[in-house]
Amino acid sequence: MLQNTGKLAGCTLFITGASRGIGKAIALKAARDGANVIIAAKTSEPHPKLPGTIYTAAQEVEAAGGKALPCVVDIRDEKQIGEAVQKAVDTIDILVNNASAISLTGTLETSMKEVDLMLGINLRGTYLTSKLVIPHLLRSRSPHILNLSPPSST
Repeated sequence: MLQNTGKLAGCTLFITGASRGIGKAIALKAARDGANVIIAAKTSEPHPKLPGTIYTAAQEVEAAGGKALPCVVDIRDEKQIGEAVQKAVDTIDILVNNASAISLTGTLETSMKEVDLMLGINLRGTYLTSKLVIPHLLRSRSPHILNLSPPSST
């Protein structure tokens, strides 16, 4: 096995929404550097229209040279976040708040259900995940939080 000497070698990343898209791309880059990746996302079963689950992402992370821990996490659920954080190692070096929701409709066309979803994930979920991970980040020699926002277009 090759020794990983990338900048993230030995680091542990907690990435929300890492089962596909940008979150998975970040996970794979970290894996190529030799990082440990907690894949915190809702998708444990295949979605009919979207590729990837936490388990397929974990397989790809391991194939890329990292270590993966897939965790079923809806970031609106404090218990699920807490359980995933407890499964992780004592130190988390980087939190990537990637999970997000967006409705690309005008104000008059956007239902309150969609607004509640966006606020629940983008605001509350990001805040809650940060709050629960920060005690672990404080044990890191180089703690970081990266907050991403939903795309402005599809």
